[in-house]
Amino acid sequence: MEPSAARGPVTTDGSVLGSGQVPPRRPTGTYRNGRGMLRIMQVRRATASDIDAAVETITQAFQHDPMWGWAFPDPGRRPAQYRRWWRLYVASATRYDWTWLADDAAAVAVWIPPGGVELTDEDEASMEPLLRDLIGPWTDTVLDGLHGFDTAHPRDEDHYYLSLLGTRDDRRGEGIGMALLRECVAVIDAERMPAYLESTNPANNRRYESVGFADIGTFAMPGDGPSVTRMWRTAQR
Repeated sequence: MEPSAARGPVTTDGSVLGSGQVPPRRPTGTYRNGRGMLRIMQVRRATASDIDAAVETITQAFQHDPMWGWAFPDPGRRPAQYRRWWRLYVASATRYDWTWLADDAAAVAVWIPPGGVELTDEDEASMEPLLRDLIGPWTDTVLDGLHGFDTAHPRDEDHYYLSLLGTRDDRRGEGIGMALLRECVAVIDAERMPAYLESTNPANNRRYESVGFADIGTFAMPGDGPSVTRMWRTAQR
């Protein structure tokens, strides 16, 4: 992807930020839990000290994910594998200051900003050896599937990319994950930018649609592997 236009991001008060600045933190947000009760959550950007907690949340959230369960097929080994696999992505993304936490990682949203990439060159080089260590001979098939993510990724318009979104098991069902997502897209809307994600679980598609994402097609994992839905959210003008 090409870097964003020279014009800086727009803050929630309409001012333009200078190069290298980020929009202000949104310290609180509200949502209605599964019982319809209004709740307040604390929202902040993650730092390096939050990586362990964020990885644990993503590990729990993706335990039964159709696509990632296909990639890591042994459910007993999966949590330990995930902790190593997702650490690579979470740690690499923190360099952008666009990983968001709700209630100290009860929910986590890992974003890649316009012009960014998920992994540094060093992390990219370590990915295949890590995968081979985790899943052995299944690696080549999974790498073919992961290549599909790259091939399907939109490249004709700068955008924010939601790499990962997950909720910790003890907060599942409250709606805090989607509340965090709404807070994130509010900041993106203030910058008047579009957003993109891949839904690896069809059960989540309607949730993403509820905050403005639209299905723009699917791609499938090799063989009889699961399908992944590509979803785009148009910039709010």
